[in-house]
Amino acid sequence: MTISLTNPHSILAVLESRPQDILQATFSKTTGKNSLHGIWDRVFTRAKENGIQIKEGPGTGSFLVRERKPISMEDFFSKVKETGKDRGLWLALDSIQDPHNIGAIFRTAAFFGVNGILLSEARSAPVSAVVYDVSCGGVEYVPFSIATNLARALELAKEAGLWVLGTSEHAKLSIEEVKADRPWLLVLGGEGKGMRRLVGDMCDMTCSVPARGQVGSLNVSVAAGVLISRLV
Repeated sequence: MTISLTNPHSILAVLESRPQDILQATFSKTTGKNSLHGIWDRVFTRAKENGIQIKEGPGTGSFLVRERKPISMEDFFSKVKETGKDRGLWLALDSIQDPHNIGAIFRTAAFFGVNGILLSEARSAPVSAVVYDVSCGGVEYVPFSIATNLARALELAKEAGLWVLGTSEHAKLSIEEVKADRPWLLVLGGEGKGMRRLVGDMCDMTCSVPARGQVGSLNVSVAAGVLISRLV
């Protein structure tokens, strides 16, 4: 499968990590004459260095690339056993349907050095071009796997040595009371309904981000940033 990327940051990440998967590069005559010209100049230069043929086309620029393949569940958990010792953070996304939220979570995960992301196959947005572009390169740097049965995947996570921390706005335990003293798998539930019941039942603990103002909840990608920053 191929996707078309238009965010220069996501394109540059592909150029740096897997240039062999770029199939086509398109720039317009006006590229370089806008506020993002610095990053587009870097994209153009790196494309030339990799011998990628550049065509003229509409828009600022776009690259047609092969999708990054998810790793297998077996490889995902073998990496957990290699990486997870006394600390470390992994994520599981349960039925998140907005690709912008998934992309933002990938970006935050890459920023904080999260070790990997599990995505549920059911009722979840695919890892599309929107996810790639919103992640600003995050998809290229954070290993991910797609679980057909997320509850079963959490069982495997525990067998690999991870502690499973669920999230819910109704949880009495505050994230401020959770210590980054062990390898955590943080589960983030989908928009509106949160974690599914079977997924929640697999969690060792469930925590919340306590509200201190007049708005009682956060967008899942914003909540992810708060939670991740407390656990890395």
